[in-house]
Amino acid sequence: MSAPSSDIILQRMMSLHPKIIDLTLERVWRLLASLGHPEKALPPVIHIAGTNGKGSTQAMIRAGLEAAGKRVHAYTSPHLVRFHERIRLAGELVSEPALSALLDECETANGGEGITYFEITTCAALLAFARCPADYTLLEVGLGGRLDATNVVERPALTVITPVSLDHQQYLGETLPEIAAEKAGIIKRDVPCVVGPQDDAALAVIERTAARLGAPLLAYGQNWHVWEERDRLVFQDENGLLDLPLPNLPGAHQVQNAGAAVAALRHLGLDEVACAAAVSQAEWPARMQRLRRGPLAESAPQAELWLDGGHNPSAGEALAATLARMPARNTRLICGMLNTKDIAGYLRPLAAHADRLYAVSIPGETATLSADDTRVAAKAAGITAETARSVSEALARIVADDPAARVLICGSLYLAGSVLRDNG
Repeated sequence: MSAPSSDIILQRMMSLHPKIIDLTLERVWRLLASLGHPEKALPPVIHIAGTNGKGSTQAMIRAGLEAAGKRVHAYTSPHLVRFHERIRLAGELVSEPALSALLDECETANGGEGITYFEITTCAALLAFARCPADYTLLEVGLGGRLDATNVVERPALTVITPVSLDHQQYLGETLPEIAAEKAGIIKRDVPCVVGPQDDAALAVIERTAARLGAPLLAYGQNWHVWEERDRLVFQDENGLLDLPLPNLPGAHQVQNAGAAVAALRHLGLDEVACAAAVSQAEWPARMQRLRRGPLAESAPQAELWLDGGHNPSAGEALAATLARMPARNTRLICGMLNTKDIAGYLRPLAAHADRLYAVSIPGETATLSADDTRVAAKAAGITAETARSVSEALARIVADDPAARVLICGSLYLAGSVLRDNG
């Protein structure tokens, strides 16, 4: 079977710049000008940045808006299985013919000039959004914020900053205030900004940026509060109190993400029904996703099989908190990570909850940490560990020892994508 046209074009686009990441907006502005400035013709934009939780928060906002009958565009990255996942037009993933036509148009308009893969594909998404009627456009930042290719909308309807923590230090800065400054780069003059829970140092940077731009802040702990009580989610802001279902996305950290989503929806004027749908109907794969079907699940019918793509220390802490709340069960990790990540910081919180770790390399990723390096890091974190040639081999070993184990495949969205492709 021949590859889809979009795959062929995307492969060509990978060669337009020698670097995968090169943060600047100059190339994006040049191409958008050649395309007739689609970023100026978008439905009202909600722009979302943050280190952790921005994808889940976006999914909840979308669920709430769609429950209220709104047509919603959504842009996210990276994709897990197919590039089409990144571009959702008025509720539907972009079709193959439409994507191929968009990419071809952007490639032609670019004229062979240097531009990164993320930059040119973001321009394609903006072009698609400008041409398709909708009520809202949700834009998730790819990396950072200030110089991210999505940061081209002069006046969004709302910005959202989810929790900021250390990640991508080679691009965003070595300290939390430096990274927060990059995330705060999406704040626009006079545009309200919903702020999720933050470290004091990060919040101070965000508050200074907002004050300088006259942007009203809707900050967790100040303007809104959220907590779990008696198996319900309770949200409170100046408009009153909401008693909502707990998020259907597993993990205590999703309560905070739900709070940011509800704060955004309340600011946009949506009612309690939409807020309840936001927390109870959102779908976001590879975030503590239970795998119940497919070859992997079928090979371990008694096991409890989970998949998560978190990959930094904060994600490790969130996963550890989630595991701590689950019923006691023999828990094994199958872990693969990129060599750019803080594996020690990621694994350290998980050590108390994992009986053993099986280290794998991420298939097809040149930047994967080797299985043996992951094994060594796991042992240093206090986790008994061994290597496996693949996720399926690791799972076979686990169920041979304990058919009813809890198995968490974790460490990278790229590993999660590989699992979902193979388990489809």
